[in-house]
Amino acid sequence: MMALQRTLRGELKKHEPLARYTSWRVGGEAKQLYRPADAIDLAVFLQQLPADEPVLWLGLGSNLLVRDGGFNGTVIVTAGALQNIDIEGNTVEAEVGLYCSKLAKQVAKAGLKGAAWFAGIPGTLGGALAMNAGAHGSETWDFVSSVTTIDRSGELRQRPLADFDVHYRHVALPEGEWFVAASMQFEQGDASTETDLIRDLLKKRNASQPTNQPCAGSVFRNPEGDFAGRLIESSQLKGLTVGGASVSSKHANFIVNDGTATAADIENLIYLVQDKVEQLQGVRLTPEVHIIGEASA
Repeated sequence: MMALQRTLRGELKKHEPLARYTSWRVGGEAKQLYRPADAIDLAVFLQQLPADEPVLWLGLGSNLLVRDGGFNGTVIVTAGALQNIDIEGNTVEAEVGLYCSKLAKQVAKAGLKGAAWFAGIPGTLGGALAMNAGAHGSETWDFVSSVTTIDRSGELRQRPLADFDVHYRHVALPEGEWFVAASMQFEQGDASTETDLIRDLLKKRNASQPTNQPCAGSVFRNPEGDFAGRLIESSQLKGLTVGGASVSSKHANFIVNDGTATAADIENLIYLVQDKVEQLQGVRLTPEVHIIGEASA
């Protein structure tokens, strides 16, 4: 109970437009938004929230579509806040607000290998943990040995890998808990080799993905034994447009915002692509992005 008497040290904003915090650059207001000073400050803040308050955790806002009506609850922003990383031997301890690109570079700098692919994930470690993000044959939870979670009462718990049901792009969290940090294991490697690998992977990413336009990473999960991008491109849907949103001409599994798109434009285009691919290819694609919030009146 002593923690309840502590003064909040983070940044609290009311009626904050979420378009500023999402990589698609769309989305209505959050009732309130909080960026904690650290994990202890986060615990104090959570203790003060009403028990029925909806909570949304937000890293870099990739892999997320916030509807135009916004989010009638509290958004907790970890990017720019929970970013500590500590490397000792083969063990990497990192908080969820750490950018995946920074994780890759710090692990490489420490002479460890296996994390270079994280450089191409356009989000934070928290998002990577929540969806078991992956690329180039690796997935986040391949390297996780334990995680630290927090619940609404502000209690921090360390949980082993065995506590989680992990699948392709899905991780089942214990009810009412959220990720705060992770302990990861990597093998010994060569710093120069890993740094060169990161540079090569980023070069290939920039050449094949629309990284210079507002987007949210891959929109659909890859069906077993196939690729969502191939199915969309084979359906001749590159360039398909709804309002200011269009299927990227560079990579078919990306939807880009030309600067005028609404969240509704993007959501409607997602459904349109699903329908057309199902009609033409016989496969119903599953969105990889999370769609939350209220539609505009």
